[in-house]
Amino acid sequence: MAGLNRKRFCLLILIVLGIGIFSSSGCVFVRGQRYHHFTARTPLKEDQVLVLGFLGGREPWNTPRRNVRKLALKLRAQHPDAVQVETVENKKRHLALELIRRAFDRNQDGQLDAQERAGVRLILYGQSFGGAAVVKLARHLDRMGVPVLLTVQVDSVGRGDRNIPANVARAANLFQRNGLFIRGEPEIRAEDPSRTAIIGNFEFDYRNRKIDLSEVSWMKKIFRAAHTRMDFDPAVWALVEELIVKEIKRLDGEGRDGSCPIARKGNCGEQ
Repeated sequence: MAGLNRKRFCLLILIVLGIGIFSSSGCVFVRGQRYHHFTARTPLKEDQVLVLGFLGGREPWNTPRRNVRKLALKLRAQHPDAVQVETVENKKRHLALELIRRAFDRNQDGQLDAQERAGVRLILYGQSFGGAAVVKLARHLDRMGVPVLLTVQVDSVGRGDRNIPANVARAANLFQRNGLFIRGEPEIRAEDPSRTAIIGNFEFDYRNRKIDLSEVSWMKKIFRAAHTRMDFDPAVWALVEELIVKEIKRLDGEGRDGSCPIARKGNCGEQ
């Protein structure tokens, strides 16, 4: 009887841990995002850029806690005339594709012709599974003949997120290797180096750095501490913002000094 009770106790502990891990990842059974949740006015103006940020895990598109969303709102506020910015759940790439089509379908005939595809101004960024979603979406757009100005991956986790397709003009990768269970992709590479410039693979080391995780569940602190620290690291998102803003200014004829962004441990390629 005592042995049976111990087995039941152990099973109960495993169930509790499983539920905790599941819920701490932001998982829900019904995903809420729909196309009507986007607020971008389409089609975009000729000189505007569409910026899409992809959330990690099972986080909802409008979560106020995640820096993917915080950065999107900041870009909206600080560059209202230059960009339209949206955040997307990483499993909802079909919504992003529909938004891209509507954003650059100038004649509104329901498809992107050759001239419209050539005029696409698109920036993609994402964290964790959202970083992998960025590459998957870029690859889909490559098959459609749609260019991407810039991709930025933050501790990207997923299959095929190492190789950047040739339709991407510039790409950057931010990662950490301190995590016991989750580590970001350490090196992205251009499938066609003549068409894609790798700005850098920027490593963030958390062995001796403290990041405020007071708002984070204990499950995340235990099982994916370094991955979570990167998500909450202000320096990470300052660099992501710098890369995106620099690209926006480059389109306006500014920021042509060719300098590398904020000095990090990594390698800066052609700008």
